[in-house]
Amino acid sequence: MKEIAYSKQAVTALRRMPGTDARRIMAKISQFAEDPASLANNVKVLSGSPYLRLRVGDWRVIMDDQGRVLEILKIAARGGVYE
Repeated sequence: MKEIAYSKQAVTALRRMPGTDARRIMAKISQFAEDPASLANNVKVLSGSPYLRLRVGDWRVIMDDQGRVLEILKIAARGGVYE
């Protein structure tokens, strides 16, 4: 299992969203950290960027999977996450 590190922006986003959504997103991030192949259909490499995108309903999680640490960079709604 990889270690998960949340950025300040990601923690703020989790605190501001409804609790059920936050728990679901954190569960999916943990699931990806344990077994990346389990969420292969919801994870894509962003074009022009080394980062990955995890889709959780209408939420998008931008993450950096380099080595032993899975760094969660940004969590936002579908429309505004890529800006």
